[in-house]
Amino acid sequence: MSSHHFVKDQQEPALLVLTDETEATNLLPGLLEWVPTVLVTQHNVHKIMSLGIKIDGIIADKEFQESNAILLEEQYPIYFITADEPSFLAVGLKYLMEKNHKAVNILSFDPLESPVLDSYLPALDIVFFNNGIRYFPAKNGKIKKWLPNCSIQVHGKEGQFVEHQAASGSDVFPITYATFLEVEEGMQTFSSNGLFWLGTFV
Repeated sequence: MSSHHFVKDQQEPALLVLTDETEATNLLPGLLEWVPTVLVTQHNVHKIMSLGIKIDGIIADKEFQESNAILLEEQYPIYFITADEPSFLAVGLKYLMEKNHKAVNILSFDPLESPVLDSYLPALDIVFFNNGIRYFPAKNGKIKKWLPNCSIQVHGKEGQFVEHQAASGSDVFPITYATFLEVEEGMQTFSSNGLFWLGTFV
């Protein structure tokens, strides 16, 4: 069965596209491989459509919906999700939760705003992208992951202590703005007393 004939369900991470920046949209082909549910906003819908990407929902205010009703025909079946601009992210995430989605990729999202995502993490596995970095949450204060030789970013509360364990040993460091760490190939374990995010270059 080709990927074009998959019936959409909630097993694959949904895709919430909040930007139309080229650096972000260049990541779309890889994220669309399994035909996920795709939500966009009124600000990027035309750019995303111009890339030939099938959209499922548009987060938009009522004024945009009234003046762009033709989009419902051009991309049928498609739906509007009503929201005013400051709440596009929150409304999109709540919509996915209501539809029983378990995971979502967000393009793109400022890691400095990551506390906004905290309340959604019990229900959703969230991965977000920003400036060529993919951020994974350490939901329970711990994340174990195999990594190649690479540079990673650890993001969380300023001053929050994180323990890093690898085959070569362990160390503890405080998180500061854009804490970057060089790691060697192998299994890496990061743990802390609270939520933090691990960023790897795409």
